[in-house]
Amino acid sequence: MGASQKLFSLLAVALLAAVLVVGVMWAREPAYAVLFSIQDEKDGGHVVTALQQQNVPYRFSQGGHTILVPQAVVHDTRLKLAAQGLPKGGLAGFELLENQKMGISQFAEQVNYQRGLEGELARSIQSLAVVKGARVHLAIPKQSAFLREDQKASASVLVSLAPGRSLDQAQVAGIVNLVAFSVPQLTPKNVSVIDQEGKLISQQVDPTRDAGLDAAQIRFVREIENAYTQRIESILAPIVGNGNVKAQVAADIDFSQTDQVAETYRPNPTPATAIRSQLTSETGSGSPAAAGIPGALSNQPPAPATAPLVQPAQGQAATAAAGNQNFSRNSTVNYEIDKTVRHTKGAPGAVRRLSVAVVVNYRKEAPKDPKDAAKAQAVPLSENDLKQINELAREAMGFNKERGDTLNVANAPFTPVEKEVVPDAPIWQSPTLISTVLEYARYLLIAIVGFWLWSRVVKPVLISFAEAAARAAAERAAAAVEEPQTAQHQHSYETKLAAAREIAKQDPKAVAAMIKDWVGRGEA
Repeated sequence: MGASQKLFSLLAVALLAAVLVVGVMWAREPAYAVLFSIQDEKDGGHVVTALQQQNVPYRFSQGGHTILVPQAVVHDTRLKLAAQGLPKGGLAGFELLENQKMGISQFAEQVNYQRGLEGELARSIQSLAVVKGARVHLAIPKQSAFLREDQKASASVLVSLAPGRSLDQAQVAGIVNLVAFSVPQLTPKNVSVIDQEGKLISQQVDPTRDAGLDAAQIRFVREIENAYTQRIESILAPIVGNGNVKAQVAADIDFSQTDQVAETYRPNPTPATAIRSQLTSETGSGSPAAAGIPGALSNQPPAPATAPLVQPAQGQAATAAAGNQNFSRNSTVNYEIDKTVRHTKGAPGAVRRLSVAVVVNYRKEAPKDPKDAAKAQAVPLSENDLKQINELAREAMGFNKERGDTLNVANAPFTPVEKEVVPDAPIWQSPTLISTVLEYARYLLIAIVGFWLWSRVVKPVLISFAEAAARAAAERAAAAVEEPQTAQHQHSYETKLAAAREIAKQDPKAVAAMIKDWVGRGEA
């Protein structure tokens, strides 16, 4: 081979080796995953510096705002960077107070403190899953000794939400309270929260509160209704079958709170009534001594009783009056007051009324001929079955006629729900198949490139090598065959020449005659 052929062959072999090495390295290269999405370039520089110190390979995407690292080390790298406080999110926190210069003014110190507080609050708000970015602005007035000049602090929060996400009222209230309780003399009503579109979301009016309703009460009503519905359906499902009964419950719940105190007095005491005190006073005297006019008239027996209009004798009247003289009886009894005190406090959440509607599907009646099993007919339930279902539903719901509960059981055929047929995605759109094909396509591409280099570059070079080697071997074989014949030829010539010289020396005349004869025949 010539020098150019040798150089071309070496270049082809080197190119094939380089392609194979690059292909294998590309095929074995680890997949990269997102480490962080950096919005601030300064913060991204700190992250890149930390990755270089840890010898972690990295890449950039999306215009340099996203840093990629090998997927196998993405979680470990995040933890290590978090331990270093990275990424900082472009917000300065209380680390501003760590490097204050000597002799800094009080105003500058207060400004750094406010900046640090705003940064820390923004970082805390950004930790929410739905918040992509946040900025906090605090208006902290200077303290004054005069009450007339006293001003309250206020704050404004700007949140940038993730695409397709929103904050509910509980999350907004959490952000407001987080900021309000982190700043002295800041009330939640002085905190305003707006989104990236400039909409005020911290003072949205809840329509349920304006209607006198509470979200917790509405949720409680739904739970009560669902509990009754589940009880009714679970008791009827074994009878009519799963999916053949539907129930709906409307509950009227009393959320009012009552606090009542009642005192009751009974008018007349009973024999069991306790006596508090009793006082009895009696005063009396014995029979009076004999009195009157002495004589026969006073010693006569009393006259018989006469009518009140008849005036008794003077002696008898005096005696009767003297017998009732100085006699009295007084009795005072004090009973305990019969009083009943009842303290009643009604708990909210009592059921005032239940309205229940139950619909039961027709029963499937199997045909008499087993061959027509697929032609089962739907027939309505009997009166006994409906009565039994009605009674079971009443027991399950705790039917109370006094509070006005209603129950309506209907028997009707259910309309079968047509299932939406979702066409299967083509097999070529399967994510698993696509990832598998891409994975094997890398190796197939390497094989195709290697085969092309082998068939177009290496194989022709090797064939030329073989042909050149074969030609060289044939030439060496031919030279080896001709070399003995040439040597033998040269050996016989020299022998003949020496013999001719010897003959010429011995018989010059014969040699001269022979040469003369050759010249005469033209053979010379």
